[in-house]
Amino acid sequence: MSKTKPENLETVKSRLNPQQLEAVNCIDGPLLIVAGAGSGKTGVVTTRIAEMLARGIPQSSILALTFTNKAAREMQERVKKLTGLPLSNLTVSTFHAFGVQILREQAEHLGYHPNFSIYDSSDKTACIKEAARELQLRHEPAELNTLSALFSGIKTRRQQWDTVTSLHKPLYEEFQELMMLHNAVDFDDLIVRPLELFENFPDILNIYRKRFRYIMVDEFQDTSSIQYCFVRHLARKHRNLCCVGDDDQSIYSWRGADFTNILNFETDFPERREIKLERNYRSTGTILKAANAVIAHNTDRKSKELWTHDNHEEKTIQFAAPEDEKAEAEFITESIRELKINNGLSYDQIGILVRTNSLTRSIEEALLAYNIPYTMSGGTSFFQRQEIKDMIGYLRVISNPDDDVNLLRIINTPRRGVGKVTLKSIVDLARRKEYSLYSAISELVFQSKPEISDKSRSGLAEFLNLIEKYQEVFKGPEKNETAPGVKPPPYLTPGFNELLEEINYWGHLIQEFRHNEKVAKWRFENIRNFASLLERWEVNPDNLEPSLERYLNRITLNARDQLEENEAGKANLMTIHASKGLEFDVVFLAGAEEG
Repeated sequence: MSKTKPENLETVKSRLNPQQLEAVNCIDGPLLIVAGAGSGKTGVVTTRIAEMLARGIPQSSILALTFTNKAAREMQERVKKLTGLPLSNLTVSTFHAFGVQILREQAEHLGYHPNFSIYDSSDKTACIKEAARELQLRHEPAELNTLSALFSGIKTRRQQWDTVTSLHKPLYEEFQELMMLHNAVDFDDLIVRPLELFENFPDILNIYRKRFRYIMVDEFQDTSSIQYCFVRHLARKHRNLCCVGDDDQSIYSWRGADFTNILNFETDFPERREIKLERNYRSTGTILKAANAVIAHNTDRKSKELWTHDNHEEKTIQFAAPEDEKAEAEFITESIRELKINNGLSYDQIGILVRTNSLTRSIEEALLAYNIPYTMSGGTSFFQRQEIKDMIGYLRVISNPDDDVNLLRIINTPRRGVGKVTLKSIVDLARRKEYSLYSAISELVFQSKPEISDKSRSGLAEFLNLIEKYQEVFKGPEKNETAPGVKPPPYLTPGFNELLEEINYWGHLIQEFRHNEKVAKWRFENIRNFASLLERWEVNPDNLEPSLERYLNRITLNARDQLEENEAGKANLMTIHASKGLEFDVVFLAGAEEG
């Protein structure tokens, strides 16, 4: 495999403005880069990493953290292009993926097995529901979502128990016990648990302090207080911490982001240097003037004013004041049609931004009425579709048999004669013995317990044999069977296809949708697409050690910022939050009124 031909680092640096160059060359000690929108921040971050490598700092000593898998991939690709080096020892990661790495390495210190499952929001809600059943409590679905948010706030230390919320404390404790029993963690745990390790096990903290002597955090304004605490622990000894952010771009306070982390950086690192990137390379002068005028009213912010050399003649920002939301939607769609007809603008070059998804209904109706194709971010994720969740459920139980939530999902999908009575016997035994459902099934089958019928026992025995068979299949070749640094032959994708055929999931779909075979075919095609994604990941030459656990980690974490493919040629309707980091030729900002 040929190495990427690198760009000349000095040539790249010669194209930087003075502030950007200063940030790239400032390697040692704490550094705060206040980077306004469109100021070339990503280029500075990646060039700075290339500069560190050029100065002889080992890849293994560098940790770069960001918020989305897309941003992490882009950062890695840019550094690879700059250096021409394989980057197998460089850690460029999201906070959550880095948390997974630490937990896999140190799981036993927290009472987990290294093959733990990562629960998404629906799995977490199912676990809360199960905990409520244990305590003989009943909650409506909306209440479960509220409780999930409360438990997240408590766990991440954003909320404290008070007179009202403490009523739910027994449920929270039961939920935590069940998560441990299931050998499962949720997204909050991926930051909270590593922080607990750092706080309670100084020797473990020192392992990671020695490993990562240079730390960079991108989009620093979007860090939560607990994420900042996590990073501060890592950087406290070597103090080579570079944080890049812009308090004016902080948009995630609703999920715990604390922009005051930027303002408080100087308290924790009084010797820090601070560099402002204020030249904008993305927007025109008119847009910047409007943005600066709005931002100037923000309180508790770092003073800065974006500017640009791009002062060519341009259109002004247009303002329209329709009577109501229906008239607004019609104005937007008529304008889009005119842009398409008169300017030849492609629909996918257009962005329609709203504050919340609840404001899109009128716009969607108008787009449909005008036959304008559109895509809306925040729809049903590919990985949240029923058939995909079913197959992922099988993979999760094969990886972690103690995962009760996913075991309940697949035990009778496709049907294998496990009725409600049998299921109740399994659950009752598991509760009585305080172990997992899988252990209860094993006891019921192999000790010939009278609680279940011979037919049910036969179906459960088949299920156990299936799981155990594919645990062997998905182990893959032993490490000593392949040369160091050489990828093993593909085994995950063939194993998945074999599993799909053995459980006859196609037959299950035909039975479920016997009155509409088109739906069955469409759902099965989704599974084929899933298999293709797995194969693409498994054969990727940069992925030297593919494993089932690593793939499950990847899809769970990627699902948080995953977008549907095949969206070319469609107008983009999305919330302002979802638009962060995207660019369009024409943008409509709907519902822009005070309050």
